[in-house]
Amino acid sequence: MDFELLLVILTLLTGIVWVWDRWLRRKDEERDGEDPWYIDLPRSLFPIILIVLVIRSFVAEPFRIPSGSMLPTLQAGDFILVNKFSYGVRLPVLRTRFLGGATPERGDVAVFRYPVDPTQDYIKRIVGLPGDEIRYENRQLFINGVPAEQELVGRYDGLDADGTAELFRERLEDAAYEILIHPNSPGGYFSYNVPEGQYFVLGDNRDRSADSRMWGAVGDELLAGRAFMIWMSWDSRRNRVAWDRIGDRIE
Repeated sequence: MDFELLLVILTLLTGIVWVWDRWLRRKDEERDGEDPWYIDLPRSLFPIILIVLVIRSFVAEPFRIPSGSMLPTLQAGDFILVNKFSYGVRLPVLRTRFLGGATPERGDVAVFRYPVDPTQDYIKRIVGLPGDEIRYENRQLFINGVPAEQELVGRYDGLDADGTAELFRERLEDAAYEILIHPNSPGGYFSYNVPEGQYFVLGDNRDRSADSRMWGAVGDELLAGRAFMIWMSWDSRRNRVAWDRIGDRIE
């Protein structure tokens, strides 16, 4: 079951018991000893579950990075925080926006529900806005016919390195970030016109990412929020906490 839906159900069930006990139960009712567990437990858990639901739905939500598709920005084992009101406050489960929020910008690292299977959460970088013409040719990104500025940083020797990976600095308007290119992988060609209300996303590990080039753009209703910080990171190679990544801002 979807965790958000489970939280809503638990909040409703425990809330019903809490309201009944606090406002509807007869105060002069004779009580023999302590209340049974099926009253005491939901009554105690309701405030905790409610707080978790509110924070997770409207403030910030933690996510774990499961793969290397966003290298070098994010690596498998990173635990990140996502700003839930950056693209507007949405109702839990229904995903309906009911309060303001800015529209996504080029360069944002966004978490969203996978268009093919909305029960899964994905994270990629937004490069195309509604109405844009996107072209990807010879590992070069073009937006409305204009190539994204790229600067070679050097050879990449971090995670997922195969001896040939190259690190580039890419710039989209006010956003600047690093991407990985694997020259020995097929370059490919892709052209796409982004529909209204949708966004084109790419992984920073350009040659090893399943993204909008494969399954199309992401609808506004699927956006969960903008990733902004690494709060925990686990280095699986050394089997220890990667202390140097904790607290890093996500650019």
